[in-house]
Amino acid sequence: MAVSFHPFRALSTTAGAFRDDLMFGTGDRDGQRQILRKQIAQLSAAWPFALVALLTAPVILWGAAVAQRRFDLYPAIQIRGGALITAGLIILLLLRSPLAQRVTPHAQVRTVTLLGGCIAAALFSLLGIGGQLVVSAADIAGFVSIFGAIIVIAVVLHPVRAATIGFAGALVVGITVQTGLGLPALIALTFLLCLAIATYSMARLDRAAIDTREAADTQGRVTARLVEEYEASTTGWFWQTDSHGRLTYLSPKVAHELDAADAPAIGNTLTALFRVDSAAPETERTLAFHLSSRTAFSNYSVRPASDGKLERWWSISGRPISDELGRFQGFVGSGSDLTENRRADAEITRLALFDSLTGLANRQRMRMSLDQTLTLSSGAARTSALFLLDLDRFKAVNDTLGHQVGDTLLKQVAQRLTRAVGEAGLVGRLGGDEFQIVLPTEGNRDRLSELARTIIAALSQPYFIEGSSITIGCSAGIAIAPDDGRDAETLIRNADLALYAAKADGRGVHRFFRSELLVGARSRKQLEDDLRTALAQDQFHVAYQPVVSTKSERIVGYEALLRWDHPTRGAVSPAEFIPVAEECGLIEAIGEWVLRTACMEAAGWPHDVRVAVNVSPIQFANPALPTVVTSALAKSGIRPARLELEITEGVFLNDNASSEHMFKMLKGLGVRLALDDFGTGYSSLGYLKKAPFDKIKIDQSFVKGAAIAGNRNAAIIKAIVTLADTLGMETTAEGVEVQDEIALIRDLGCSHIQGYVYGKPARAAEVLRQLAAADGMATASGYRVSRSQRQTMLRKARISAGDVTGEIRIRNMSATGAMIDGIDVDETAIGIDILIELIEDQMFPAKLRWAKDGKAGIEFAEHFNLERLAAVALPARRSA
Repeated sequence: MAVSFHPFRALSTTAGAFRDDLMFGTGDRDGQRQILRKQIAQLSAAWPFALVALLTAPVILWGAAVAQRRFDLYPAIQIRGGALITAGLIILLLLRSPLAQRVTPHAQVRTVTLLGGCIAAALFSLLGIGGQLVVSAADIAGFVSIFGAIIVIAVVLHPVRAATIGFAGALVVGITVQTGLGLPALIALTFLLCLAIATYSMARLDRAAIDTREAADTQGRVTARLVEEYEASTTGWFWQTDSHGRLTYLSPKVAHELDAADAPAIGNTLTALFRVDSAAPETERTLAFHLSSRTAFSNYSVRPASDGKLERWWSISGRPISDELGRFQGFVGSGSDLTENRRADAEITRLALFDSLTGLANRQRMRMSLDQTLTLSSGAARTSALFLLDLDRFKAVNDTLGHQVGDTLLKQVAQRLTRAVGEAGLVGRLGGDEFQIVLPTEGNRDRLSELARTIIAALSQPYFIEGSSITIGCSAGIAIAPDDGRDAETLIRNADLALYAAKADGRGVHRFFRSELLVGARSRKQLEDDLRTALAQDQFHVAYQPVVSTKSERIVGYEALLRWDHPTRGAVSPAEFIPVAEECGLIEAIGEWVLRTACMEAAGWPHDVRVAVNVSPIQFANPALPTVVTSALAKSGIRPARLELEITEGVFLNDNASSEHMFKMLKGLGVRLALDDFGTGYSSLGYLKKAPFDKIKIDQSFVKGAAIAGNRNAAIIKAIVTLADTLGMETTAEGVEVQDEIALIRDLGCSHIQGYVYGKPARAAEVLRQLAAADGMATASGYRVSRSQRQTMLRKARISAGDVTGEIRIRNMSATGAMIDGIDVDETAIGIDILIELIEDQMFPAKLRWAKDGKAGIEFAEHFNLERLAAVALPARRSA
C-alpha cells in the first residue's frame, strides 16, 4: 500500500503540536492536559538517573584535565559543570517538590524545555573542552562520559516531546556556533527536523492509542454501570466460570442467595449451585453435559441445588469462550429470575383449577379428576362414585341476608364438606350452591349411603354468621361407575338425575341413580321437544269451565283451561306439560296464545259473561305483559272488565317494586285480578293489602269434604270468605263436585262456584250452546251427598249382632263407615245395631244401612281414624 508524505504538511503539523505543548490556551481540551501530566510523571520517575549522568560527566572531564595538568581548563569545566548540576536540580525540584503540583503542565513543559536546552548547550561546551585534551585514556573517558550524558538526557527527556526537541535544538545551535553555517550545521538541522517530525508522529500515534484506550475505558465504565444498573433494577444477572468450571463472577444478588457459611458461591461449580427444574431424570444431567462438552445452552429453568434454600426459579443461558489462540477459557452467560413468573403461573393455575371463593376444586379440575378416575377404573376391576350436591334454601339466604353472608356460608359449607369426606375423595364446587365429590375407590352402596347421610347431617347443622343463625339443607344424587356410566358425561348426567329425584322426594335426602330416572328424563325431553311443535301444529285448544253465581245460579263467566291433544299420546294432562313449558321457556308463548284465543272466543258470548285466564309467575315477571293484554283486548274487542287474570301466590316469591308496578299497570288497563289457589302456596295476608285483587279463589283442597260432618274445611272457607268480604273481594270455590256442597258454599257466603257439579270444561262451541240453553242458567249434576274418602282393602273381621257372631270381609272403608261382603241378610235387618272388629279384640259399634247380593253397608257410630289400621294388623282367620 502506497503511503504519501508531504514535508511541508508534516512540518506545519509538528510546529502546531510543539506549540500546543508549550502554550496553554482557553480552547485546549482536558485530554491535552492529561497527556502532559503523564509525560511529566514519566520524566519525574527517570530524572534522578539523568541527574547522576549530569554530575558524572563534568567530574570525569575534570579528572582528565587534572591528569594532564591542564589547569587552564579548570575554571571552564567548573562553570559548565555547575550549570549542568544547577539546571538538573531545578528540574528535579520542578518535578518532585510539593509546590510543583500548583504549576500547570504547560508551564512545567516550557521550563523543562528551556532547562533542557541549557543542559544541551553546557554538555556540548564540555564536549569542546574535552577536545582540547591530549588523546589518552582519561581524555576518552571524559568524552564517553559527556557523550553518555547526552544520550541519557535525550532518553530521559523523551516522554516530554517539547523538551526532547528543545534539547536537540540546543545541540544543533551549538554545532552551528562551533562550525558556522556550513555542511555540519545543515546536516544537524536536517536531523533535527527529522527528529521533530518523527517524535510528533509517534506522539500522534500515542495520542490515538490513548484516545482509543480512554474511549474503551469510558465504554467499559458505561458498560459496567449499565450492567450494575441492570442487575440492581431488573430480574437479570450474569455469571462466568473459568476453564475448570468454577465461578469467577456471579451477580451479587444471586450470589447472596446461594452463599453458604462454609461454601461461598464464587469459586464453586455451576452444577453444585443449580439443578435443572424438571421431573425427567435425563434432563437432570443436561447442564453438566453442556459444561463438559463445552456447548452452548439457553433458557434452562434451574433451582437452587440445596434443598434448604428459598423457593427460587431462574432461567439460565451460557456459551463457551476462548482466547485469541482458540484455547477454552470457561463459560459466560446470563440468567433471569423466574420466581414471580412461576408464582404468577401457579396462581393462574390455581384460579383455573380451584374455586376462588371456597378454595375447593372448580368445575374444570373436578372434570379432570373424574376423567382420570374413570380411565384408571376402566383398566382395573374397581368402582368409583360421583356425588352431586345442591344446597336447599340457599337462595333465601342470599335474598334476605345478602350475598356477602351467602359467600361466607358457602365457605363454611366447603369446610364441613372437606371434613366429612376427608381423604376418601375430592370435593369441588361447580358454581352457585352446587358441589361435587369424586370418590375414586368406593362403590359400596351402604358406605355411600352412610357418607351421604353424614354430609347431609353436617350441612344441615346451624351456621352462625354475623350474629344470625342460619339453617339450610342439602340434597344429594349419587352415580356409581361403571354401572351408571363409563365416561364422565354419562356419569354426571346420571348423578344429576339422581339429584333431581332427591329434590322431588322432599329434599334433604340422597338418591342413587336408577334406570327409571333416565327413562323419565328422556320422556320429559321428548315432551319438551313435542311442546315446541305443538303450538305451531295447532295441537292445543282451550276448554272453558263455567263459573256460577251462588245467588242466581246463572253462569257469569268461564275459566279458560289449556288442553293438548297429542297426535300419538292423546290427551296430555296440563299437570304434566305445564311445568315442562315453564322450565324450557315456552310458557310465555303458550300463555299469550291462550290469552288471545280466549279473548277472541269470548267476544261471541253475552256481554256480561267474563272469561278468566291463568297467568304464570314467569309471564307476570315479564314487563311486556300489559302490552300483550292490551293487544289481545284490542284485537278481540271485548271490554277490559270482562277479562279476569288469575294469578297464583307464586308471584309473591320475589315481592318487590316490580311486582307492585305490574299490578298497577294491569289495574290501569281495567282488567280484573283474581288470586288463584289461595291458601295452598306461599300464603301471606301481607300481600292482600298491597295487591289490588277483585276475587279470591278458594282451592279445591278446602272445598272437598267440607259438607262431611266433623270436617274443618267449612270453617276455613268461612274465614276466607269473611276476610274477602272485609276487603271488598269476591270469592270463588273451586272443585265443587257434589250437590250438597253447593248449599254449604252458598250458606258460607261464597259468591261463586266452579267445578264438575256444573259441568266439565268444554270447547267454545259447547259454551255457546250452554249459554243459549235455559237463558244461561246452570244445572247441577253428579252425586247429591258427599261421602268421606274411602280406602279400598281386603280385610277379614268379626261381626256380631245380638247373639249371632260371624266373619266377614271389609272391601272398602272410610272414617264414617265400610262396605262388607260375606254376609247374608234380608232387608228387614236394615237399621239393626251391630259390633265389628276393626282392630284385633276391639269391637266398634255400627248400624247396618243397606244389604244386597251378599254385600252390605254399615255406618260407624263414631268417626274412625284410618291411620290406626296401619299400626295394628288383624291376624288371618279361617272363614266359616
